[in-house]
Amino acid sequence: MTRGSIVGNLMPPPPTIALTEVLKTLYKNTAKKLKGSDRRQFMAEVVQGLGAGGPVLAERELGWNRRTIRKGTAELTHGMTIVDAVRLRGRKRTEDKLPHLLEDICSLVDGQSQTDPSFKSTRLYSRLSVAAVRRLLIEQKGYQDRELPSEETIRCRLNDLGYHLKRVAKTKPRKRIAQTDAIFEQLNVVNQDSDEQPHVLRISMDAKVTIKLGEYDRGGKTRVPTTALDHDFGATLSLTPYGIFVPQSNELSLFLIASKVTADCIVDCLEAWWNRIKQSFTHITKLVINQDNGPENHSGRTQFMYRLVQFSRQAKLKIQLAYYPSDLAPFSISLIRYPC
Repeated sequence: MTRGSIVGNLMPPPPTIALTEVLKTLYKNTAKKLKGSDRRQFMAEVVQGLGAGGPVLAERELGWNRRTIRKGTAELTHGMTIVDAVRLRGRKRTEDKLPHLLEDICSLVDGQSQTDPSFKSTRLYSRLSVAAVRRLLIEQKGYQDRELPSEETIRCRLNDLGYHLKRVAKTKPRKRIAQTDAIFEQLNVVNQDSDEQPHVLRISMDAKVTIKLGEYDRGGKTRVPTTALDHDFGATLSLTPYGIFVPQSNELSLFLIASKVTADCIVDCLEAWWNRIKQSFTHITKLVINQDNGPENHSGRTQFMYRLVQFSRQAKLKIQLAYYPSDLAPFSISLIRYPC
């Protein structure tokens, strides 16, 4: 026996059936309609009918998996059915079981969300907790407790949708008191009346957050590499900006205060500001001061009232205090007037 004859005997014979386009479509459609063991055994019977090389041909032409074909062939050979362990494949996703769940979550959270106030990200911050979202799904959307996923799953879905359950401290609603609306109405009347009178000047006074001086990173941008300290411990100096704003001329005078902003400090700033600009307002006989009802300048602060009366007499001005509402209900007094 020659070597050539041995090689020729090892080559598989060609398939007995040629796969035409009609047969391909028929086999594929039939396999799609069958499930489980019936589908595997049908695929195995078709491959056996194709002859030698049938599994390779079926994989290439029909797109069938050779592992599935071998499983079906074993079922035909041994005359037994292999039970599919469907339960071991894991649970279905929540979106598959409850297709409208994500839409209902969005409808609940959208009305209780806000954008990033710094505009540094596209995140949405929600005031609702995960437990509250799950409770509202039951109360308002009609879901059953047993069919809803756990709170951790709802938390993950909210994060995927772009909602972050974090409260933004700077935009929390301030505490309201019963007289808040009435105070604002009275304040608007006073401000409008003062703006219409030529001999009255309205100003606004307020202090801002204290700033520590040093080589600190404040979130700014620079075109050149800049070195900054990673901690702000042990600052050598802190400054508090205190401003006096004139709405009529849109002018702002800013004082940088190194000490604490006390009642004496506030009146000192007012006196320094008036001595500097009084030549331009010789026709003014009355000052209307808008300010918050803080602990150092509210109407019950005796030192502040004492210094303010002294300034009123020295400058020969009538002073009317128009306070904005405060978080402290006992000190929410809308209007105090001191004549010369």
